This record gives sequence, C-alpha cells and structure tokens, in this order.
Amino acid sequence: MITVHAKLFATLRRHYPELGIGEAMPVEIPEAATVGDLIEHLRLPADQVKVVFVNHVVRKEAHRLADGDEVGIFPPVGGG
Repeated sequence: MITVHAKLFATLRRHYPELGIGEAMPVEIPEAATVGDLIEHLRLPADQVKVVFVNHVVRKEAHRLADGDEVGIFPPVGGG
C-alpha cells in the first residue's frame, strides 16, 4: 500500500464535509493505483472531476500514483 495526500476543491469538498478548506487527507491505496483508481476509491462522481494535479502537474486518469504524492482534484469551474 501507498499513501497519497488528496485535496478536494470547490463542489467536490461536499463529499467530505469534515475536511477544511485546502486540507489534505491521507488516502491509502494499492501500489499500482492510478489517478482514476483514486477517484473511484474516494467515491467521487467521475463526471464531476475535471482536472487532477499530481505534485502540481496536470495528469490523466491513467497516471500511476507514487507514495507521498500530493493530489489536487478539481471539478469543472466557471466564472468570469
């Protein structure tokens, strides 16, 4: 198992209301886990996830995670 540190932003935070703004939660996942696996593990609706950063770099669902990675998960964001 590895541990990654996931931060949920904007509307995705409602799935984990106990998290403070910008607070990371440690998540244990299998060694071969990908970004997509993490999203599934967190039970986040895939259609609500727009952008994922791993260690400050945008990554796709197939990106394999490593122990200690910092993962930021964002929904579609509008504004102007």
